[in-house]
Amino acid sequence: MPIRFIFLTTACFAIASIGLYGMLNLSSNSTQSEIDQTPSPQIELSGLHMTTDEFKNKFNGAVGKYRLNGLSITRLNIQDSPEQGTGTFEYIFNDELRLVGAVNADESIQEVRLYATGDTRKPTGGIYMTAIATLILTTNSEYTYNDAQDVIQDISLLDRDVNQSDFDGATIRNGLEYRFSVQDSEHSTFEITVAR
Repeated sequence: MPIRFIFLTTACFAIASIGLYGMLNLSSNSTQSEIDQTPSPQIELSGLHMTTDEFKNKFNGAVGKYRLNGLSITRLNIQDSPEQGTGTFEYIFNDELRLVGAVNADESIQEVRLYATGDTRKPTGGIYMTAIATLILTTNSEYTYNDAQDVIQDISLLDRDVNQSDFDGATIRNGLEYRFSVQDSEHSTFEITVAR
């Protein structure tokens, strides 16, 4: 009996020690994670932290992974503005959908926008919604397609009819703002920018 008691006590002590070590390790990791995620006061978030080539590769990677046919980017048309130290890029998917972005002086992307033309009184759908989801996946490499749908839901694109001329829905995730707005009866925009 005493041997069994000693054995059980030792086992309980070992399990408790492992649990305590795990809790301390988890606590220090989460504290370090919070420190890593908190920007230092002198450093500002300046963009999406990827170059145009990285953006194109991530975008096309999401298209391939989720088989989002008809959306691959072959070549981004980049225009520099030397006097301002910035640039822009553009990609035209079709007559009704184009992608436009702004690039910082360090060649990282500042923001991206999808411009769509068509009857905004009709529900947003098809290739436009797929392109919106793909952009969300591109800017959050850890996201799944379900996460992208959650962002779209937060913007209210899936909740209500967006055929109103004053629709403007936005949400912020991981320091980025995702916004969908209708400009008039034929033009709408989806944009991703750094949250201010």
